Order: sequence, then C-alpha cells, then structure tokens
Amino acid sequence: MNIRAFVIALAAAVSTSAGAPAWAQGKLNVITTTEDLASIGREVGGDRISIDSIAKGYQDPHFVEAKPSFILKLQRADLLVVVGRELEIGWLPPLIQQSRNAKIQQGARGYLDASAQARILEIPQGQITRAMGDVHPLGNPHYWLDPENGQVIARAIAARLSELRPNDKAYFDQRLADVANRLGEAAKRWVAEMAPYRGLKVVTYHRSFANFADRFGLDVVGYIEPRPGIPPSPSHTLELIQEMKRQNVKVILVEPYFHLKTPNLVARETGARVVVLAPSVGGTKDVVDYFKLFDYDISAVVTAIKESRAK
Repeated sequence: MNIRAFVIALAAAVSTSAGAPAWAQGKLNVITTTEDLASIGREVGGDRISIDSIAKGYQDPHFVEAKPSFILKLQRADLLVVVGRELEIGWLPPLIQQSRNAKIQQGARGYLDASAQARILEIPQGQITRAMGDVHPLGNPHYWLDPENGQVIARAIAARLSELRPNDKAYFDQRLADVANRLGEAAKRWVAEMAPYRGLKVVTYHRSFANFADRFGLDVVGYIEPRPGIPPSPSHTLELIQEMKRQNVKVILVEPYFHLKTPNLVARETGARVVVLAPSVGGTKDVVDYFKLFDYDISAVVTAIKESRAK
C-alpha cells in the first residue's frame, strides 16, 4: 500500500471508530463479588458487558480465599459491584489495593456498593462487642434474598452502566424495564406460593435468611449458632431443642457450607426437617440465575413444610 492509500485508510478507520456505538468499542468488563450480583448485572447489561463473579454461590461469602487470579480479574475491571455492609471486609480490600486499578478504588465511578438504596434489616443499636459474635454493624448483608432488593440492585447497576457508557443508556434502560417487569411478576407468584404458610416458625443456622423470611412471612425463632459466626455448643443446642419443642418448630434452614451434624441432631430430637437452601445463585447446580434462586428455595421450603405436616 502506498503512503496516500495508507493515510486514506487510516482516516476512514478513525472516522468509523469515532462514530461507532459504545458497544462496538469493546464491552465493559464488570466484576462482582457474588454470583447474585453477576446474575442481576447480566440481566441489565446484556451483550454490552462481560461479567464475572469472585465468590461462588456454594461458598460462604464472608470467608473467601484470596487468590492471585482475583487480582488479575480486578486489574482488568471497568466496574466492580460489591454487596457491601462489610460482607467482603475480610478479603476484598487487599485485592482491590493490590490490583492497582484506579477505576475500581472505593469512591471511584467504577466502584459500586449495591446496598446503598436496599432495605437493610437487623441494623444493631448501641455498642457492639466481640462477645456478640460476628455482628455486622451496618446491618444484615444478605439483603439480596428479598426480590424487592433485587429490583434495587438492578436499578443501581443500570444507572452506573449508563454513567460509564452514556451512549448505551437507552439499551440499559430497556433491559432494566424488562427485568423489573419479570421480577415483579415472579415475586407475586413467590409470595402467593408462600402465603398459606405465613407466620410459620423456623430455625436457621446463620442469619443468612432474614430478608427471605421477612419477605415471605416466616418467623425465625432461633439459630443453630448461639451467636453469629460462633459454632454451636452443647448447652446452646440443648436449649434450642427445648425451645423448638415448646414452639413446635418443624423446619430448620441451613446454608450449604455449614456442617449438618448439629442440625441433624436437632432434627432427630424435635422431629423437624432440615432444609439446605441456596443462599446465592450457584448454591446448587439447579440455581443458575437470580430467578431460579427463589424458585428453588421456595419449592424446598414448601416441600419440607408439607412433609413435616404429613408425619
């Protein structure tokens, strides 16, 4: 190619690039801390983003092993979406710092705390001490287990994507409207499925299901843990068994990353059913997205209730 032809071709390429839509310039690279956030982000971002999560749904998100591969993910991120409420405080800050990615440092436009507008439960009052266990001073961070908060998360992600790629705002808004409509219709169905069991007393292992219980009308009357993050002791277990018998509690909800020895013991003594729920997308192989998370968990709870009543 001679010089004149090369200059003409270069000018054409620059002109085409300048007028190209944002998605043609490359997808936004989004990293989330959990698969729940990734699933919601995928709904909103569509083919204008690539998205991946750090923690997997079968892991306890409080305790994630920091790996060099996570730093590499963060180095390439245009946007980092976090659960917040100090859920990731034990492992995420060093990864962000070591990534040396100015875009995703806290306070930058590429850092999004998805909890900012969410409805947060169990915000502690008064002084917090270590004797209380692993209490979250900013409230229960498992807020995504309420589909209403799923709507809030979707709006937050759509707004930030539109900030980063204003030319794609109409696209993100359209996808947000679609997922909001589908999630709203699904939530009506989920509430209706749980309506016959409103007020049912249950016990949970950890405090992961506070938002789930609040939205769908379950009454959590006790925990396998004596305090958040503290393993069950024989004395606490005995007290819990006695309380469950007194209140006729027949359902125990457990996260997949806790050992079933104590829940099974309590179940044998009380005639209760142990139900391993998925606290996150990916918590079991059937929970492939945010919608399936509630489909799976509600089906599991309803089945356990029916089985316990049939005994």
